[in-house]
Amino acid sequence: MRPRARDLGLPFPGTPGPLNAITDVPGVGVGFTTRIADTPTQVRTGVTAIIPRLGDRELRPAWAGAFALNGNGEMTGTHWIHDAGYFCGPVCITNTHSVGIVHHAAVRWMIRRYRRDFDDLHLWAMPVVAETYDGVLSDIYGQHVTEADALAALETARGGPVAEGNVGGGTGMICYEFKGGTGTASRVVTLPGHRGTLGVLVQANHGLRDWLTVLGVPVGRHLSDDRLYTQEQGSIIVILATDLPVLPHQLRRIAKRAALGIGRGGTPGGNNSGDIFLAFSVANAIELPQHGALRWQLEAINDEHFDAIYLAAVEAVEEAVVNALVAAESTPTFRPAGGIARAIDHDALAALVRGTR
Repeated sequence: MRPRARDLGLPFPGTPGPLNAITDVPGVGVGFTTRIADTPTQVRTGVTAIIPRLGDRELRPAWAGAFALNGNGEMTGTHWIHDAGYFCGPVCITNTHSVGIVHHAAVRWMIRRYRRDFDDLHLWAMPVVAETYDGVLSDIYGQHVTEADALAALETARGGPVAEGNVGGGTGMICYEFKGGTGTASRVVTLPGHRGTLGVLVQANHGLRDWLTVLGVPVGRHLSDDRLYTQEQGSIIVILATDLPVLPHQLRRIAKRAALGIGRGGTPGGNNSGDIFLAFSVANAIELPQHGALRWQLEAINDEHFDAIYLAAVEAVEEAVVNALVAAESTPTFRPAGGIARAIDHDALAALVRGTR
């Protein structure tokens, strides 16, 4: 298994959950399909699937809030999340040109898994599908992700440790001009009389080298070899999950804090970057509104106690991005051919952080 940021001795603040992953949130499962080929064309792409309520055999909403720091990207279903405060079904992340086929597959998966609900209640499916651009490392115009790829990611979703780096939707991604991809982290949140978990998964494909900052150290300025471009060409998707009882307006505010988390890494949210964030809670489980009770009775944490939750979100996002960088493996470029997106040098990274703290 590839090392993680803490394995390098990087002293990230906060208390992580047992796995330091989004799957520390009870019931959350993650699955991947990774596509790698070199003939007849270079393919480095895939699908990441996150299921909020993995063990539920009936379709139930997950309370949610979304926020876009910079909207040069896509995350389906957010219009309804803004209005209703919840979504039903999975969250999938892929490349920019595969949103349609992954959405199609996620709809099929929902109908198969929850067929009785769809038949009895005349439901519609509105899964969440987000993207970042992998056209520098993969033949994105070839649209190599298939419906079967997306279904496989959904069917293999599980709890436990989460793979990072060149995996799933993160396979072809670049972060601060290093090889990037999938990263995850979590934080235990302790409140008066209450304890919960906040977990994060990122698909990191953003930033320029000079911007890269790790734990306050401007490491990118010192790691200047093998740069790839002069203008940002990517995006970042951040998914935050929690088992804390929080309401939709509070989840949108948690989602906003992902902007501070990626900002700690140095990005200003470039013009070409789709910086789009979704936060959901598995607490306050209810039946589908179509056959639920007239009145909802929900538990919620007082807004005055949210500072610890916001801090957990910022810290976990910051660490998840670095985990994506540390786990990634060097990959040749497709466009232009002949280059390489190098993995960050672990020893150099650790030395730079240690040398200035």
